[in-house]
Order: sequence, then C-alpha cells, then structure tokens
Amino acid sequence: MNREIIMKNYSPSEDWDLIIKGHTSLFDIKFNDLWNYRDLLVMFVKRDFVSFYKQTILGPLWFFIQPIFTTIVFSFVFGNLAGISTDGLPKYLFYLTGITSWTYFSDCLSKTSTVFRDNASIFGKVYFPRLIMPLSIVASNLVRFGVQLLLMLCMMLYFYLFPIEGTSFHVTYGIFLFPALILLMALLGLGLGLIITALTTKYRDLTFLVTFGVQLLMYATTVIYPLSYAKEKGYAFIVELNPMTGIIEAFRYAFLGRGELTIYSLGYSILVTIIIFFLGILIFNKTEKNFVDTI
Repeated sequence: MNREIIMKNYSPSEDWDLIIKGHTSLFDIKFNDLWNYRDLLVMFVKRDFVSFYKQTILGPLWFFIQPIFTTIVFSFVFGNLAGISTDGLPKYLFYLTGITSWTYFSDCLSKTSTVFRDNASIFGKVYFPRLIMPLSIVASNLVRFGVQLLLMLCMMLYFYLFPIEGTSFHVTYGIFLFPALILLMALLGLGLGLIITALTTKYRDLTFLVTFGVQLLMYATTVIYPLSYAKEKGYAFIVELNPMTGIIEAFRYAFLGRGELTIYSLGYSILVTIIIFFLGILIFNKTEKNFVDTI
C-alpha cells in the first residue's frame, strides 16, 4: 500500500492517535512532539553521560582534568611566554572563565554537527522528533558545564582567600544575567551545529573543517586575551564580530568584574544567536525529511 492510497482512505472524522504525513511545511516544526517525547530526551541524556565515560579509568574526573591542564598551558604560553595582559585578574582565573564558557559552546557545536552521520541507523528505523537528539547533546553538555563551573567557583574562593599581589576581582550585578548567558551559548552552538549537520549530508568535507575550525574560532574570541588587548592591537572590530565575544565578556564581567558588558555587545550577540538558531532549526527541519537517502 503506497502513500497515496493511505491518504485516500483517511477520513478526518476518524479518531487516529498518530498521523504520519509525507509532505509538511518548512515551518512545521512540531514542537508539541518534543514535549510528548520528553522521556526519550532524558534517556538520551543519560546514555550520552554514561557511554562517554563507561570504559575510562578516571570517569567523570575528566570533567576537572581537561580544564585544569588547559588553564595551566594557557597560563604558561599566553600569560608567561607571550606576556598577554589579563586585565589585572589572576592568570589561572582569567583563562579558566574563558575556557569554561567556550568549552560548553564548542561541545554543543561539535557534537551537534555530526548528529545525522552518527545516528543515521537510528533515524532510518524508528520515528521520533529528530530535534530530540541535538537537544539531548546540549542538555548532557550542561552537566559537564556545571561541574567545570564548580571548579571555577572553587578557584575564585582560593584566590579570594589567598590573593595575589597586583590582582583583584569581584562579582558584579551581571551575575543576574548568568541563566541568559548559558541559554545564549547553548542556542548559538545548537544553531550552528544544526546548520553544519544538515550540510554534511551532502558535503562531507565540512566534518573535517569543524574539527579545527572550532579551535581557530577560539582565537577570534576573548578566551586567551581581554578585549582591551585586542583594542590596543587594533583588532577589536574583528573580534567583536564573533557573537561569542560579547557572551564571554559578559560572563567574565559577571563573575570577576573585568570585561566589557554593554547593551551593544550583548544585544549583538543576542540578535545573531536568535537568527542562527532559527535558521538552523529551519534547515534541519528541511533536511531531516530526506537525509537518509543521501547520507
């Protein structure tokens, strides 16, 4: 029985529990299905968390090890060898705040960008809202972000109790923007990831570009240098074009009192994030209907 016969036999008066249609609008995203399948979302989050560390010796301790060693390397290379200013902040604390926020964004982007390729076998066998999969990635990465945030808070407490001469920091009113900043990082990473994963169904080269592209993008963000340093060198305009710059600057200003939190910078990040997120949703929604035939 083909699709045309099914549609001819369908009567609007019949009470069906589920109706599967072959052709839908580009803007028909079915957000209600996401709520109906929320249990599946929770299951995928647990799967991602357990499977990633299932056969490791240190397990969740890697949540701490990676940012600690990255912070040490950045402090030595960029703080000591290159002598880049940290705006009067302790070097370890300056780099850790940037790494914590950037890691969450980059993980959401990198892992979402391979959703179609990594889950082609599942998508081809059973129906469920495809957005459940990238949303589960964003949610599972939030657990890792929470652990690294705890590490950052512990380091803040340490430098508060044992301050380094010539450095200082303090929590500002920007802390109230913290939930919004997390949401912006998640939506920006999710939106870019959805666009890339949709394009990789036809252009596999993008998979390789993402791997080192995200690393290069970090150097165009104020992770390893303050925005004031970029202004001194005359590259502030280029750095500010990256929407993550405004988010990281706001994040650093909220917790450490250093950085630039302005209506312009944060407003620009919000606008670009919203555009990229909805564009990613639309492209993903269009591609998911026939990606199994091309992947």
